[in-house]
Amino acid sequence: MDTTLSQTAGIADHGHGPAKGLGRWLFTTNHKDIGSLYLWFSLLMFLTGGCMALMIRAELFQPGLQLIQPEFFNQMTTMHGLIMVFGAVMPAFVGLANWMIPIMVGAPDMALPRMNNWSFWILPFAFTLMISTLFMEGGGPDFGWTFYAPLSTTYAPPSVTFFIFAVHMMGFSSIMGAINIIATILNLRAPGMTMMKLPLFVWTWLITAFLLIAVMPVLAGVVTMMLMDIHFGTSFFNAAGGGDPVLFQHVFWFFGHPEVYIMILPAFGIISEIIPTFARKRLFGYASMVYATSSIALLSFLVWAHHMFAVGMPLAGELFFMYATMLIAVPTGVKVFNWVATMFHGSMTFETPMLFALAFVVLFTIGGFSGLMLAIAPADFQYHDTYFVVAHFHYVLVPGAIFSIMAGVYYWLPKWTGHMLNERLGKAHFWLSFIGVNITFFPMHFVGLAGMPRRIPDYALQFADFNAVASVGAFIFGFSQLVFVYNIISCIRGGERATDQVWEGSHGLEWTLPSPAPYHTFSKPPLIK
Repeated sequence: MDTTLSQTAGIADHGHGPAKGLGRWLFTTNHKDIGSLYLWFSLLMFLTGGCMALMIRAELFQPGLQLIQPEFFNQMTTMHGLIMVFGAVMPAFVGLANWMIPIMVGAPDMALPRMNNWSFWILPFAFTLMISTLFMEGGGPDFGWTFYAPLSTTYAPPSVTFFIFAVHMMGFSSIMGAINIIATILNLRAPGMTMMKLPLFVWTWLITAFLLIAVMPVLAGVVTMMLMDIHFGTSFFNAAGGGDPVLFQHVFWFFGHPEVYIMILPAFGIISEIIPTFARKRLFGYASMVYATSSIALLSFLVWAHHMFAVGMPLAGELFFMYATMLIAVPTGVKVFNWVATMFHGSMTFETPMLFALAFVVLFTIGGFSGLMLAIAPADFQYHDTYFVVAHFHYVLVPGAIFSIMAGVYYWLPKWTGHMLNERLGKAHFWLSFIGVNITFFPMHFVGLAGMPRRIPDYALQFADFNAVASVGAFIFGFSQLVFVYNIISCIRGGERATDQVWEGSHGLEWTLPSPAPYHTFSKPPLIK
């Protein structure tokens, strides 16, 4: 069977003819099928990690022991972070990339379809292994999602070995996905599709893929060093054997800070596709957006130790990392300016994807401002390890990464399914999520500035009111996601048919406006001269 034909038909050719039922999903090499698998897996992980977050917030609803033991609280904070970062946000972006990049660049499929299948199917096994550590002797990892040594090596439960194996598997998956995306964008573009005509979502993913290839081996290295310290008598991070615990932080954050941008650059791409559609204008400053994204990616390698101001580094080091971090605000500011300039004098309408995109711009900017505060080295001594840091990165990752994923799903789902979403339910989901997020995370700025430490299951009485408010907000946000799930499933099952002109009043512009690209809609083949 011709491989290309089998891919476009949504079936797999693995020597036994067209696959049916479960076999179709196990062996598929079709980029749309694999994109759907990534998105469903991401949704499952998002709900799993969300339940863990609700456990944390339920315990923090008031001071004193309520629901869970401190040891289990620590396991929940660790698992929540790892699942949300590696299981929810990253696979969702890879799923959107799988679905949209071949379509946007005019490719028949991803460049390496079988590797695409493999890179997905590693993930369910990796996360099953990781979550199973909670049921092992001694409990699951309890050292926070950053797994600092020597807490994660000398004092770790036996399950940490399985946790390390799971991290390696996730890394394999990410590297294979990144290679596939780079090969597709560089080699399978339609004739006439030059690099500076790529839609911005494709550009942001190309840059993100290079980041993944650069930093995932660093994560693999640091967890391998942990494994050696635990089982093979080395002392990389053990001061008693001549090692240095701070070395762990340097290596981890050299991976960890670019990782933050891996989780936000594709979001920039999604928002840069949505805002021009609903503003009925071309994106303002296309070239400057490409250069700003590249600048952010390069600078992300120079700022890792701003997470480590409290370890006692030399003053020159603190100054370098402080100024380098502030420099990242410049290209980020360019992007925010361009989004606002795109909307300026636009003929805007406010359908669900646009509402999420607007919330992204406003709330991500708040997260950026608190990030600038944390970049000030002497001030960071006060903010470090308080709830102010938790507020900062949740404002970047929830209204940033997660809202943009939701915006992308609402925006592209009519194209994927042929059915329109229920706009009323979509708006209800948006407002509940928007209110819930702000009620949850805004009070954390205040308790953090007042000195409440993070990752502690109990706290002093003066923090009780704001914590109660935050917990209520978390439950509002958590349960509002059920509206999202219901809306997606009902859209897939049926509903109003989507036309070529999907969004009301958009005059069929959504595929020609966001970026200066050749004519590309789903209803007609690309026009190649």
